[in-house]
Amino acid sequence: MAIKESTASAVNAAPRQFDAIIIGAGFSGLYQLHKLRDDLGLNAVVLEKADGIGGTWYWNRYPGARCDSESYYYCYSFNKEIEQEWSWSERYPEHPEIRKYLNFVADKLDLKRNVSLNTEVTSATFDDAENIWTVQTRSGEIFSAPFLITAVGCLSTANIPKMKGLETFEGQWYHTGLWPHEGVNFAGKRVGQIGTGSTGIQAAPVIAEEAKHLTVFQRTANYSIPARNGPVTTEDVRHTRENYDEIWRLARAGTNGHPFTISAQSALSVSDAERQDIYEKAWERGGLRFRASFSDVLQNADANLTASNFLRSKIKEVVKDPAIAEMLTPYDHGFATKRPPIDSGYFEAFNRDNVLLVDIKAEPIVEITPRGIRTAKREYELDIIVFATGFDALTGPLVNLNICGSNGAKLKDEWSAGPRTYLGLQSPKFPNLFTITGPGSPSVLCNMPIAIEQHVNWITDCIRAMRANGQKRIEADVDSTEKWVAHVNEAADATLLPMASSSWYLGANVPGKPRVFMPYAGGFARYAAICDDVAQSGYRGFSLS
Repeated sequence: MAIKESTASAVNAAPRQFDAIIIGAGFSGLYQLHKLRDDLGLNAVVLEKADGIGGTWYWNRYPGARCDSESYYYCYSFNKEIEQEWSWSERYPEHPEIRKYLNFVADKLDLKRNVSLNTEVTSATFDDAENIWTVQTRSGEIFSAPFLITAVGCLSTANIPKMKGLETFEGQWYHTGLWPHEGVNFAGKRVGQIGTGSTGIQAAPVIAEEAKHLTVFQRTANYSIPARNGPVTTEDVRHTRENYDEIWRLARAGTNGHPFTISAQSALSVSDAERQDIYEKAWERGGLRFRASFSDVLQNADANLTASNFLRSKIKEVVKDPAIAEMLTPYDHGFATKRPPIDSGYFEAFNRDNVLLVDIKAEPIVEITPRGIRTAKREYELDIIVFATGFDALTGPLVNLNICGSNGAKLKDEWSAGPRTYLGLQSPKFPNLFTITGPGSPSVLCNMPIAIEQHVNWITDCIRAMRANGQKRIEADVDSTEKWVAHVNEAADATLLPMASSSWYLGANVPGKPRVFMPYAGGFARYAAICDDVAQSGYRGFSLS
């Protein structure tokens, strides 16, 4: 049974003391709890604001919400027994099945007894004299521990745009990242969806099937690869279980934490006919493996153009109305310079009679009215508005915790010009605070579970070494942090990723957010090797005392 937080005010209560506090009960928090409690024997607690575990997948229950890594490796790799007992039903499982999996793992490892649900963290403050973090919650309960570990996810703070007139709308509105658990009934409704990123691309076809009418308001046209989703066969399960070790060896050796290799040949080294054939086969297979067709799709602009043009031609093949197809075709960025979505019938949805596309660059939204959305050209009458406008990614979930470090340093102030971390694991002025998949690590450029495991293992080994050496405090050095931030920028600049100026990788979806490329683009295997080297050198770049 999970620890339950009292709803009564506990402002004057003494802090509940632990060896480590973990914030968030998704993939990251659950594995970190297992490692600290079961491997190190620490008294650890997970604080989770939801009333159930699941992290990102607890909140993201919008129509069509699925992972975009294949199920056989969108899972933990650390426990072969769990892998041998669990079977996925689909190649790309929907959100309920991912939550079911995480509950299966939590029950198998008896983790829930150390998870405090309905416990929303409102602040975290470091005491320099005692080397202790004190965490305050919404109800006033207080927790303290030498180590604080944030496992709040990269995509967990909903970006709800401030739109004139929203409060006057007489219908219902929802954000995909805060979806009602009881679902939304679209039958007979006129629905407006704002946003066509990964979330919008998943949601639109499902909404279109149920709604009376769907109007999609598109700011930026996007590429998308068909997922080719389908059931996992008995043969698939057998193959995964028999090749467990090799699958994870491949994943750890790769650029993005996927268990397949990127082609060694350039897109420019083959004939037009051969290149077309390779792209066609990758399109028919579907999924993110399309990116692996050639070695230089994200490094060479001319190579990228071959992939971009291929996908543009596919949009025009699929969408019957040439004018709509042209509106849906991206020209302002190259393929995969923004997060590359995969879909189940997204472009096909625009062939339906009940779906309308509005280009809000040509026809800007002026305001939301009581009856719907008014653009520069007309008013669209709606019963429901769906904001598929994404997240304040990577930094938002951390800044919102109101973290106050050494000598009163506030994280939101320290990061006001963009996040500054060493290895994505720590920031100067915030001793004993570790971040799982933070900015400056591969995080969202990677298959998340494997990135999470690498971080959790590193943090666990670091705390183990500190305890063995009688050390009580670790803090990232300013110099090592500045050098790492520069390296993160160099790694990004060696790719085409920064060229997509509207990407949330740069924070461009949040008004006023600094434009800084946040994830580490040097590749997962390279990053993990750097982290290992830092640890083996006695945690070079950190101050320990």
